[in-house]
Amino acid sequence: MGRVVIVAGGVRVMRGWAAVAAIAVLVAGCVETGGGGLRSVALLDGAVVATAPAGYCLAPHTGQRSGDSAVVIMGRCSAAGEAVPAVLTLSIGQGGSAGVLAGGGEALAAYFTSAEGRAAVSRTGRADDVEVLSARDAEGAFLLHLRDRRAGDYWRGIDGLRGRLVTVSVTAPEGEGLDAAKGRALVLAALAALRRANPGTGAVAVSGPEVAGG
Repeated sequence: MGRVVIVAGGVRVMRGWAAVAAIAVLVAGCVETGGGGLRSVALLDGAVVATAPAGYCLAPHTGQRSGDSAVVIMGRCSAAGEAVPAVLTLSIGQGGSAGVLAGGGEALAAYFTSAEGRAAVSRTGRADDVEVLSARDAEGAFLLHLRDRRAGDYWRGIDGLRGRLVTVSVTAPEGEGLDAAKGRALVLAALAALRRANPGTGAVAVSGPEVAGG
C-alpha cells in the first residue's frame, strides 16, 4: 500500500492503490472461505484489529504486510449463507496516515475526482479507465462509488482508526455484478465492524458535500 500524505491545499495519495486492487483480483474467484473461517485478527503487532462484518470471514493466506501497513482479503464464510457474494479488501495504512482526512470530505472528493486520484485507484493506473459515480461522506466515513473498466462498479470506504488510514473496498466476484445499494450497505457494515473491534479509536470525521462525475 502506498503512503498517504497531506499537501498544501488538499490531499495526495502516493502510488500503491493499484497493488491493493491487484490482490483483490487474484482472489476474486475464491470468495467463500469454506465455513468456520477466522472472523478477526490483530494486525501490525496489535495496532489494529481486522474484523469481518456478519456473514464474512478473513480469507486464508491472502494477508500481506509491508512495513507498517497491511492488506487483508475477506469473503463469504459460506456459500450457504445469506451474505451477498463479494470480495472485501481491507487496507490499513502506516501510523499517522489518517491525517490525510483532516482536509475533510470536500478535499477528498476533489482529489478522487481529479485525474491523479482516478489514476491512483484505477486497476490499470490510467485515469480514463475509472469513472467516479459518487464521492461523499456517510456515517462518519468517506465513500466512493467507482466504475472501473476492469473491475466494474464497486465501493470504497475510507476512515481513520488509531491514527491510521483504513480503506475497505467491496467488489463483485469475477464474472458477477454487485447491486449498488447492497455494495454500499456492505462497505458501511464493514467499517462499522472495524470501529466496534477498535473501540475508542477516534474515527476522523470527513463530512463534506457530495461530488459526482468524473
